Amino acid sequence: MREQYHTRELAERDLAAHPMEQFARWFADAASRGDVHEPNAMVVATATPDGRPSARTVLLKHFDARGFVFFTNYDSRKGAELTANPYASLLFPWHPIARQVVVTGSVARVGRDETAAYFRTRPHGSQLGAWASAQSSVIGSRAELLARYEELAARYPQDERVPVPPHWGGFLVAPETVEFWQGHENRLHDRLRYVRRPESEGDGVGWRVERLAP
Repeated sequence: MREQYHTRELAERDLAAHPMEQFARWFADAASRGDVHEPNAMVVATATPDGRPSARTVLLKHFDARGFVFFTNYDSRKGAELTANPYASLLFPWHPIARQVVVTGSVARVGRDETAAYFRTRPHGSQLGAWASAQSSVIGSRAELLARYEELAARYPQDERVPVPPHWGGFLVAPETVEFWQGHENRLHDRLRYVRRPESEGDGVGWRVERLAP
């Protein structure tokens, strides 16, 4: 299976000065397209301290100059791996428009105020689900999971405030590299990567851009 990509050149002169600004441009473009389903879906890759990787798809919930934020159960596999080895890679696979964004960076938990503010925006059922599921743990059956959910639904009806689970919250991925990939014919893709400059190279945080061979 093979496909030729017919797209416009991605040139260094067209990039924003900051990778998060460039990401905002591409994200807005992907979100405006009807053929990109869930443009905020991203693959999060983590690893244990001894280098055993795992990956899964989650939803990006916020991004700003700091980086990328998603929410999860801290006791899940990804939560445990990020606690023990606080580095991750993100991949946004926008296949219909022949674009990808690949991020590597350090990871830290967001503050509880930020977590609580987001939790309050979730649908009631999703709030209950955060309590019902001991994510990544082995369970006996789906019936067991549904019974736990129904128990919580009875305890916290629709008009009842659901407390934020202490084991649930956000992670912020602070980028160290951000690669913008644009597909082209004959596999001569554009790959432009922002790399965070060390503080020793100048005042404040700056970025250099390098072109990678496809």
